[in-house]
Parts: sequence; structure tokens; C-alpha cells
Amino acid sequence: MPLSICEVERVRRIEAMDELKRVIDVADDLPYDRLILHMGGTRETADPRKRDAAFSTLEHLILHARHAGVTLCVENTTSEMGDPSYLRAFVDETRLTGLRFNFDIGHAHLAELPEDERLEKSLSPLRELVSSVHLHDNHGEKDEHLPPYDGTINWPAAIKLLKTAPEANLPLVLELKEKTGPEAPSAAEQLAGTRKAMDQFEEAWTSAE
Repeated sequence: MPLSICEVERVRRIEAMDELKRVIDVADDLPYDRLILHMGGTRETADPRKRDAAFSTLEHLILHARHAGVTLCVENTTSEMGDPSYLRAFVDETRLTGLRFNFDIGHAHLAELPEDERLEKSLSPLRELVSSVHLHDNHGEKDEHLPPYDGTINWPAAIKLLKTAPEANLPLVLELKEKTGPEAPSAAEQLAGTRKAMDQFEEAWTSAE
């Protein structure tokens, strides 16, 4: 069963929270800086009860994470509760100090907006609190998790946009799905293609400075 910080049923919410606390405790032996969370599932509808549940869960988890030196980051998704404007309003209204955002550029490219406005309008509400980024590409229709340049994201514009985030040394995490099936490239070929894409991305990122 997927864990959900928006679980309305109290017993299941506490179970999810306890499991996430154990995930945070891993930082004692395997240090990490950020834990990325979703506001429910991929089709989570906005609901005041779910919002209250998320607030209750995050209020406890932020305190627990602070002692472990871990920052909690909520990620933009294609669901109503993962919409960037909803997320920003949630943080502003609850005043959850210490909660940050993970900007998922692939999810932003799926927003129901004109294609040339998707990234800017998705990042805008989150920008000042973005603490990490997930990098992947798609063709604007489904969440394919392709290497950069394999979809239709305008990467020169995306890089320029990402550099407007105030976080110094913004962590960029490549988040891909392995291609499977009889006609899929081999793992070695997929890794080689990804390396090529990241070399191109890194060169563009450096030259944009």
C-alpha cells in the first residue's frame, strides 16, 4: 500500500507517519539532506479533510526531520493537491516553517496550460521555497520520465528558468524510468544515452552562468 500524508482515516495516517519517521531515521546511518513527498496520489482531488490530514502529518514530520538534519520537500504533481498554486497556498496558510518544495520539471510540462507557459507558471508560486529539482523529459502528454532532450521540454529556456531559483547550489536529481520490452534498448545503451544527455545538459547549464 502506498503511504499517503493525506490519509483521512486516523489509524492509517498514523501508520504512514510512523513509517516515514523510520525513513527519516535512516539519516542517522546513511546521511541525506532532503526527503521528497507527494501530497497524496497522482489523481488526488482537493479536499479540506485531506488538507487537514496533510497538515497534521507534516507538522509532526517536520519536527522529526529537523532533529535528523533532513529538509522535507513537497513536490508538484499533476493532481489537484499537487498543483503549484495549491501547494503554495497550503504552505502560506498553515505556516509550516521549514517545509520546502521539490520542483519536478517533467510534471510541470504536463500542466494544463499553453506549452510555452507551463514551466514558468508552475515554478512561479514555488520559486522562493524550491530546495531541489527533479529532471526528466516527456512529450507533454504523459509522465514518461525520459532523459533531457528526448521529449519536448525547451531545455535552454528551462535552464534559464531554473537559475532564477534563489537556493544556492540547487540540487538537480535525474529521475528516469527504464525502458523495458523486447524492442527496448539494452541497459548499457540506455545508460550511454543518458550520459550523453547529461553531458549536453551540464554544458548548457555551465554556459548559462
